[in-house]
Amino acid sequence: MIVGITGASGVIYGVTLLRALRETGVESHLVISKAAEMTLGYETELKPADVRALADHYYPAADVGAAIASGSFRGLGMAVVPCSVRSMSEIATGVTTTLLTRAADVALKERRRLVLMLRESPLHLGHLRTMAALTEMGAIIAPPLPAFYPRPQSVQQIVDHSVGRILDLFGIDNELAHRWRE
Repeated sequence: MIVGITGASGVIYGVTLLRALRETGVESHLVISKAAEMTLGYETELKPADVRALADHYYPAADVGAAIASGSFRGLGMAVVPCSVRSMSEIATGVTTTLLTRAADVALKERRRLVLMLRESPLHLGHLRTMAALTEMGAIIAPPLPAFYPRPQSVQQIVDHSVGRILDLFGIDNELAHRWRE
């Protein structure tokens, strides 16, 4: 599975997804934007090398010739966690400037699963239209909205639940998402 991490607030979602993929035995292919590397420093104690070490394969954002930029690359699809409005907009238009947005564009053209955990608020009409266009193209927009029925006791439990729901969208069994009435 390809994992993209952009500079939107919430890099912990991407980190948690990488850890969960490792735990479930799913091979991960990671690309991190330059802005995400900066956000790591603002929001966590992690260094970019720490996050790269969580993935099975890592590709620099500038490497637009990497394997994940090709339609011949086989995999479950791609999750962009978190996804900035800028990255979402590039993906929607097909005018991609980095490996991250190129890989997402390829997922769409190959009709593979593409999940975007949009981490922006509030949204204006242009954002909403872009989300609608992406949905029409086959992407899934999955903002990290907290669920309170599992009665989370920590921020990490809220993050885990949202990441578990992303894994669900790829059909990956996990213990992170609490099921209704379980």
